[in-house]
Amino acid sequence: MVHHRSTHTYVPRTRRAQVLVGGTAAVAAVLGLVLSAPSHQAAAALAPTGPVQAAAVKAAASGATLPGMVEYEAEGAQASTNGKLIGPDYTQGDLATEASGRQAVQLTGQGQYVQFTLTAPANALDLHYAVPQGASGKLSVYVNGTKLSTELSLTSAYSYISTGSIAGSKTHKLYDDVRLRLPAAVAAGSTVKFQVDAGDTALPYTLDVADFFNIAAPATQPAGSISVVSDGADASGSGDSTNAFRTAIAAAASAGVPVWIPQGTFRITSALQVNKATIVGAGSWYSQLATNEFINNSSAVSGPVNLSGFAILGSTVGRHDDSTANAVNGSLGTGSDVDGLWIQDTNVGFWLQYGNSGITVQNSVVLSTDADGLNFNGNAANNTVKNNFLRNTGDDGLALWSMPAPDTGNTLSNNTIVQPTLANGIAVYGGSGNTVSGNTIADTNALGSGIAVSNQAFLSPFTPLSGTTTISNNTLVRTGALNPNWGHAMGAIRFDSYNSAFTNATVNVSGNAIDYSPYEAFEMVSGGGSGYAVTGLNLTGNTVNWTGTTVFQAETTGSAQVSGLAATNVKVAGTYDYGYPNNTAGTFAFNQGSGNSGWSTSPVLTTIPAPTSLPPTGPPPGTGTPPTSAPPTTAPPTTAPPTTAPPTTAPPSGTDLALHAAVSDTGHTQNYTAANTVDGDANTYWESTDNAFPQSLTVDLGATRAVGRVVLKLPPATAWSARTQTLSVLGSTNNSSYTTLSASAGRTFDPATGNAVTITLPSGTSTRYLRLTFTANTGWPAGQLSELEAYAP
Repeated sequence: MVHHRSTHTYVPRTRRAQVLVGGTAAVAAVLGLVLSAPSHQAAAALAPTGPVQAAAVKAAASGATLPGMVEYEAEGAQASTNGKLIGPDYTQGDLATEASGRQAVQLTGQGQYVQFTLTAPANALDLHYAVPQGASGKLSVYVNGTKLSTELSLTSAYSYISTGSIAGSKTHKLYDDVRLRLPAAVAAGSTVKFQVDAGDTALPYTLDVADFFNIAAPATQPAGSISVVSDGADASGSGDSTNAFRTAIAAAASAGVPVWIPQGTFRITSALQVNKATIVGAGSWYSQLATNEFINNSSAVSGPVNLSGFAILGSTVGRHDDSTANAVNGSLGTGSDVDGLWIQDTNVGFWLQYGNSGITVQNSVVLSTDADGLNFNGNAANNTVKNNFLRNTGDDGLALWSMPAPDTGNTLSNNTIVQPTLANGIAVYGGSGNTVSGNTIADTNALGSGIAVSNQAFLSPFTPLSGTTTISNNTLVRTGALNPNWGHAMGAIRFDSYNSAFTNATVNVSGNAIDYSPYEAFEMVSGGGSGYAVTGLNLTGNTVNWTGTTVFQAETTGSAQVSGLAATNVKVAGTYDYGYPNNTAGTFAFNQGSGNSGWSTSPVLTTIPAPTSLPPTGPPPGTGTPPTSAPPTTAPPTTAPPTTAPPTTAPPSGTDLALHAAVSDTGHTQNYTAANTVDGDANTYWESTDNAFPQSLTVDLGATRAVGRVVLKLPPATAWSARTQTLSVLGSTNNSSYTTLSASAGRTFDPATGNAVTITLPSGTSTRYLRLTFTANTGWPAGQLSELEAYAP
């Protein structure tokens, strides 16, 4: 389901730059919005020192507790590395931004590693990683210094999601997960190392976090159950087990006994319709279903459909809102229990509609979905979602969406949601009597808050908020993000009268801890731009520790009762209170009770402030071995390219011999790969490994050809400052011995003249391989190039 966060005009933020960001003309004109978006290099310097919140959110008092699971950050206390630390960063679409704790470690060459020292025994692991777009490869694993015979297989195939229909979205969901059962259990104090060895070529590898598990022995088959293998299922994963599952489920339903999925991998090629069943596996690390969609009940079923102890491992490429390629789709009926599933790389984890009541979803893991982790899409009553771990969802982590009928009486409790890459950690869209309690939410990205309570309809018929909604005892860490459509930030907790006012609705917000919000803690807004009122808010006993801006940001009319709100380390005094569409300050009423401290409604600000610094990241200092490398300290350029600027000059006449040719480099930063230089798009670019000159870029023309000149380009937007890069051009017919075709010299790229440099080669030049070697750049400590074009004489 497409959740259009806003249809406001998108003004792109630029990479490595400090810029003013505007929202829609109407909203900006009325609200006077001005927000300076700090560069990510500056963020690290501005972060306060001293003890900070641990990035490993599993340590939080609220959230999920999965038996035997311990999480370790690559930049954390139990890690050591000779790789490169990236981040902290809050820039949309950046690898560090989408990392847990806003930091990760990159391995850019052979021999680089991240090593974890375990604090608890483990026999299995899941690695959260990224490789460049289009890349795949292996990564070596060592346990206590001994290399395992099995390497991890890493791929970008299920990452790099683009959603052009969603305003303001950029390519996102940059990470994925790979899991491995260790050949033997390892004790606490053991080391597990991920290292780039010979043949591990998907550089750079970005490692974010490793989850280690001490999993129990596989469960045994329940007495009287019917095994899918007895009906012909293939546990090797080679054959199609769909019909065997259908047969076993039908037979078990008739006999009133469970269906058993033994150890193995079973391939399901078309979704099953299941009216009533109990389907049990040996455990989510032992019983695996290779499918994008296991159950699709396209109308209400009686239920219960009980599911436990198996994994659904998908392979969806891109987001498909017109598809039902969701691990569990439609209806589970009444009274179902879903316990101990593992869902990964599907479009959505659970998309539950057509009537679901009294269902419990618990103790499960949902990773790297293209859209929501779990969404009750209307007609949902008295369901419980508890003690689940969700990370890297491509939309809301957990959502209640009252379309086409209200969601009522549902409870989302004690879940951990990390790194939703496009939307909210938890969202309540309409409905009544719903509760969000005891959850931990961390590191939200663009177009989302930690928790949203909203009347955004998306589609009709929609049931707005009514009755009482409860938001209590949640922990929010580094939540809230800059909305590129609005040109200003979404709060850690957002109350949004997007399509209609909060009428006959009470929202009780109590006992929540908001820590290290990059912008404001609480936001009251009418995101559709119509100024509908937000009323019925009761905020009691909440705490705020560290904000990038204010405690409250009110952008519409309405009122809230606030008592017992203790705030510390607030970066901007006072409250933003400027109610659209009245064009006057103070249109939102804060009715203060007792026990408030550390904040005030005075002075009333009429311009949304920029954050004076960004939040702390990573684990508490002094508690472990830090990474041995650090981000570059060289100051970034003052400007950088937008992502969608049209070319300002026409290409030279003739055929570009290098267009779409094979290309390689000696190193690159994040996803700014060599392939960008031969894709015919001057707006994408290669950037070599920072602070590591010399760096080379080599293009294979496919055959020895006569070449008269090369044309080198940087993105043509005027946002790029002029810079001089020192480089040479070399040629070879065998990719072994190279001849200098143009000696090393400074080449000036100036946006005023199209940001292009033409180098004429000696008469009679014939070459198959063209190599550029960069040794300096006045604009950034790396080689940069958007297009390498080669032309015949």
